[in-house]
Amino acid sequence: MHGDTTVTTAPVFILLGPPGAGKGTQARLLQDRFGLLQLSTGDLLRKAVKDGTPAGRTAKEVMDRGDLVSDDIVVAILRERLAEPDTRTGVILDGFPRTAAQAEALDGLLSEGGQKIDAAISLEVDDAEMVERISGRFTCAKCGEGYHDTFKPTAKPDTCDKCGGTEMTRRADDKAETVATRLEAYHAQTAPLIAHYEAQGALVRVGAMGEIGDIADRIGAVIRAARH
Repeated sequence: MHGDTTVTTAPVFILLGPPGAGKGTQARLLQDRFGLLQLSTGDLLRKAVKDGTPAGRTAKEVMDRGDLVSDDIVVAILRERLAEPDTRTGVILDGFPRTAAQAEALDGLLSEGGQKIDAAISLEVDDAEMVERISGRFTCAKCGEGYHDTFKPTAKPDTCDKCGGTEMTRRADDKAETVATRLEAYHAQTAPLIAHYEAQGALVRVGAMGEIGDIADRIGAVIRAARH
C-alpha cells in the first residue's frame, strides 16, 4: 500500500556514463534547456530523512543501526518525490539505477503510473582518451586555477599563468592507474544495465567526447525525440 502517492506521468530520463564523462554538467544543462528536474538519490535520501517522510523515517532507522539503505527504501523515497507537482515537467535520474536489480525496481515503480523510462542515455567515451583527460589535470595550489598537461599547460613550466604560484597539486584519484581501474569497474557494473535498457528499446548511445555544447546538443535531440 502506498496511500494516495501516485508517481509522475512526466518524461523520465536516465543519464549513464563513467566518472568524468560529464553527467553532472549535462544534467544541469538539461535542467536549464528543457525544465527537467535533476533528481540525485543521495540528495533525496538526505532530504527525506530531514523532512521525516514515511520512507525517510524508515531510512533513518536503518542508518541509525549502521546498515545500508535497501533498494526498496530508495524506491519508496523516489516514489514520494515523483508524486510532487514540480516533477511534472520531467525528471533526470542521477545516480540511480546502478544495477539491473535497481532498474527492475524502478520499472515497477513507474509501471504503477502506466509509465516507463523514456530514454536511458548512455554517454559513450573513449577509455584511453578519458584516462588522458582526467589524469592530466592539475591545479595551482595558491589560486585554484585548473590546468592540463596536454590541453591547457602553463605558459611557463610549473608557474601559474594567473597568479604566478609555483606549487601545483594533482588529485590522488586522478592518477592514470586509478582512472583506468574506475572505468573498468564502471563497465563491469553497468553492462547489465545497458543490456536491460537495450532490451526495452530505451537505450540511446550518445558520443560524449568533444565540446560540452556539442554533447549537450546531441542529448537535447534525444530529449526532443522522446517528448514527441
